Amino acid sequence: MERKKASDFPPEVLKLFDGYVHGALSRRDFLDRAAKFAVGSFTAAAMLESLKPNFAFAQQVAKDDSRIKTEYATYPSPQGSGTMRGYLAAPAKASGKLPAIVVIHENRGLNPYIEDVARRLAVANFVAFAPDALTPLGGYPGNEEQALKLFATLDATKRTEDLMTAASYVKARPESSGKLGAVGFCFGGTTVNTMATRMPDLAAAVPFYGGQPSAADTAKIKAPLLIHYAGLDERVNAGWPAYEAALKADGVRYEMHMYANTNHGFHNDTTPRYDEAAAKLAWQRTLDFFNKNVRST
Repeated sequence: MERKKASDFPPEVLKLFDGYVHGALSRRDFLDRAAKFAVGSFTAAAMLESLKPNFAFAQQVAKDDSRIKTEYATYPSPQGSGTMRGYLAAPAKASGKLPAIVVIHENRGLNPYIEDVARRLAVANFVAFAPDALTPLGGYPGNEEQALKLFATLDATKRTEDLMTAASYVKARPESSGKLGAVGFCFGGTTVNTMATRMPDLAAAVPFYGGQPSAADTAKIKAPLLIHYAGLDERVNAGWPAYEAALKADGVRYEMHMYANTNHGFHNDTTPRYDEAAAKLAWQRTLDFFNKNVRST
């Protein structure tokens, strides 16, 4: 399939797709509303298909890259769903213990894009662990539409506990130095914000276009934050002014970057919403932030 860019779609269609991905619109709603923007063979159905992830585009670090070692690992989540599963990636030849990073996926579970993000962190000399919130339902099903439907049926309270426990799990791994960072995307960005309010031992938090916590919860944050937003993401960005005010009022250390003319999901290199320049800049800033705040000296 030809790789398309966000500029190949009318802005209205990208907004409709954001609504579809986040549950505000059904597939039929998207198709009905997008139909008026169709041109020739680029029908509403063709636009939807083109906007879906193509994981062949995304792999930056091969699964069998000799620099790293990977495995699927289970961990206990007694306050959540019981036994959970995730993807662990670490340098193949580490000298000593390394800082740990928990990687929280979008609202589709542990897909190949998120596994690749974990491998990218391992190449950068971190121990990375990406839990799969869909474990209680059999894990990521290999199909994004099915994953969306399954994700919507999860018990939200248990799901949160499952992901919080994943952070504690990787922090306590024998390869870990005991210093913990967290990065997440979309739903995962929201979860990383929540982690920052709940985990006083979190050394660094990096939410990508995540929903913001309440002012009362923001007051509990101890970790420094590196916050990434997409300039065109009106839905998520609407919560930033209040969050910024709370962060300032509570003296929380934070750094925010707004990437102009980018769409929600700009770091995800499997879809047309990917913005290469912004994604690379945001990722380098993320690695620099983790190196500064999580790596032991």
